[in-house]
Amino acid sequence: MGRDHGFHPVRITRIIQETSDTRTYVLDAPFPYRAGQFVTIKACGTLRSYSMSSSPETDAELMTTVKRVPGGLVSNWMHDHLAPGDVLETTLPAGVFCLREGGEAGSAHEFAAPVVAFCGGSGITPVLSLAKSALAGTGRPVRVLSANRDAGAVIFASALGELAQRYPGRFEVRHHLDDWEGFVTADQVREFAGGDTDADFYLCGPAPFMELVENALLTHGVAPERIFVERFAQATDPPPANIPEEDTPEQDGTLTLVLSGKRHTLAQRSGETFLESARRAGLAPPFSCEAGNCATCIAQVTEGEAKMRVNNALDEDEIAEGWVLTCQGEPTTPHVTVVYED
Repeated sequence: MGRDHGFHPVRITRIIQETSDTRTYVLDAPFPYRAGQFVTIKACGTLRSYSMSSSPETDAELMTTVKRVPGGLVSNWMHDHLAPGDVLETTLPAGVFCLREGGEAGSAHEFAAPVVAFCGGSGITPVLSLAKSALAGTGRPVRVLSANRDAGAVIFASALGELAQRYPGRFEVRHHLDDWEGFVTADQVREFAGGDTDADFYLCGPAPFMELVENALLTHGVAPERIFVERFAQATDPPPANIPEEDTPEQDGTLTLVLSGKRHTLAQRSGETFLESARRAGLAPPFSCEAGNCATCIAQVTEGEAKMRVNNALDEDEIAEGWVLTCQGEPTTPHVTVVYED
């Protein structure tokens, strides 16, 4: 059976003001999840994905933390209109920005490698979740470099301080404030990584920040498979306009899209994703990030085969069951059928 990717009503029980522009929404949502995952919220006629700041190992309630984004449709609506008792529509938790399997305390395969995280701004949200789970559920040391523009912008300062007191010698947090130190540099990244090149490195934050950190770690000798990156950048390019048939070469074959129970069959086009094909057919399937990160656009290949350019959301079991991120998936066989969930 595939994972449930539908939407579920969840009630807000509490709202915590973390900073002047960041709030944590405590949800009455008894969903199983892994540290580092996210939920996708349906609001204002669109979809947005937000990471959990809670940990299943340490928190009885599920919490998602939302920073107000200038001009952000959903984040501003949530900050301005939601109150305890209100109901949101969310998916079940998803995402693969998680601790590696097998690292549980007492496991025969327990990992001794440290967890080292670099986060910028609200990128601390899934990192806090990971840190709490790693500290409570394994014996691994955890180190976090949290970069913010100034002291007032630091999210979870108290929670991070409490972790440092509760796990002396196992948890270290370094707050980097841009107004005092300037932006994080590659040398500072390498210095914080130190000799722990065999650690698992987790990166979350603005794209330029993560690119700098990732490049610095690679030049420091960290293997690419040790670096885990969470990206939630919203696509800024408009959907492609209808392209004349003669302007785009077609493949031999057909693509059938099933959306809301209706079948739409059209010719395959080379280099076109399933989402792009759906738009070309005048359909309006669900999507959000368009970067292979949020799983909002998920559908199932029921006939034929497909490949994904990027996948930062689906696990191996889901891929084996035919699930595909339609913003990244494209056909690899002459005839493919893709079914969106109702």
